[in-house]
Amino acid sequence: MKMEHVALNVSDPLAMAAWYRDHLDFQVVKAMSDPPFTHFLREAAGTMMIEIYKNPPHEVPPYPSMNPLLLHLAFVSADPEKDKERLLSAGATLVEETRLADGTYLVMLRDPWGLAIQLAKRALPMLGQGA
Repeated sequence: MKMEHVALNVSDPLAMAAWYRDHLDFQVVKAMSDPPFTHFLREAAGTMMIEIYKNPPHEVPPYPSMNPLLLHLAFVSADPEKDKERLLSAGATLVEETRLADGTYLVMLRDPWGLAIQLAKRALPMLGQGA
């Protein structure tokens, strides 16, 4: 088996889909223009998707107040410093930066809706270099 997607209940899937498309190089592969506004977004390498929607009967998690280690989307970044600055200019906020003893560089941000996103440049790549 292979993982296809992770689904997230979010407050504004239309705006979020546009932001992820414009700033994180996602491609919208399926979109609903009526509630629950489900969008399937494929990441740049084409190997995984996220599904976002606003499903009112169910609670939107309090992403802005959640510890980023509870849930975050992690991206391989060839240049986390450059990507961090670009995303901050697009409305993301900085949570923390971490440099591990092995040379790994991690940047934790929040997207404009509070969902944690991590930029990772690993000393020893686990999936391959992207971005």
